[in-house]
Amino acid sequence: MKFLQISKRVFLFLMVNILVITTITIVLNLFHVPQRIGRDNYTGLLVFCSIWGMGGALISLAISRMTAKWFMGVKVIDPNTQDSTQRELLEMVYGFAQTARLPERPEVGIYDSPEVNAFATGPSKSRSLVAVSSGLLRTMNRDQIEGVVAHEVAHIANGDMVTMTLIQGIINALVMFLARILAFAVSQALRSRDSREEGGGYMMQFMLVMVFQTLLSLLGAIVVNWFSRWREFRADAGSARYAGREKMISALRGLQRMYEHTIEDQHAPSLNTLKISGKSKGMMMLFASHPPLEERIARLEQLR
Repeated sequence: MKFLQISKRVFLFLMVNILVITTITIVLNLFHVPQRIGRDNYTGLLVFCSIWGMGGALISLAISRMTAKWFMGVKVIDPNTQDSTQRELLEMVYGFAQTARLPERPEVGIYDSPEVNAFATGPSKSRSLVAVSSGLLRTMNRDQIEGVVAHEVAHIANGDMVTMTLIQGIINALVMFLARILAFAVSQALRSRDSREEGGGYMMQFMLVMVFQTLLSLLGAIVVNWFSRWREFRADAGSARYAGREKMISALRGLQRMYEHTIEDQHAPSLNTLKISGKSKGMMMLFASHPPLEERIARLEQLR
């Protein structure tokens, strides 16, 4: 059963990415964009890379709620549900959404997983989704759940999904542009030393683009993750405003205890709440999407 679920998610993930690429390609060709901007000038290349980088990010954002339901198996709760657990979660999210003055209530969903996890997604404050794992509902007490849920609502209120999408789109465009410029410069320098067949030069330039794109993507990830860590502090502060500082601190301390238990017990359920993966140190901290728990707790304790 697990194999089938994983296969379905991988298949849907691939289909979504193919859909994004196909859509952008069709739109560009319908308006004859490649022919109009040209491929041999820097301005045209920058425009082309911007369309690809920003277009892919914006399409992913537009369908983010749908893909979350597909990939994670999120079951959206009926607002008229009579189930006590679902009703309690709905009222919790709706209450924080009202406190945060969201223009529309978010969709609320639960997905079946032993992971201790929750996330918010959606293209705008009016079309958002808050999803919670069954593992989180079983593991945490009400105060801790309120802290986590308020944290996710704060992400929506802060417009974090749109902000991170725009940042990722800009990074994607710059990576594509700089990789091609560097690859062209290096290939021309090498070709001037060793005249080879045109086909070989093209293949060399293609390989250089792949290498530079990989290296620049790693540098871009550092920038994106820096912004991600900064927005987590903002969401923690938002949770403190909506639910109360002590509830968010309690949730984070509970996660600390669970993480320590997970380290000791290899068979314990995985811990993914707020994308926590332990204590990142040195260079690895640059690629962490979330700050260390100790630092988040310390900042909340200093918050007035």
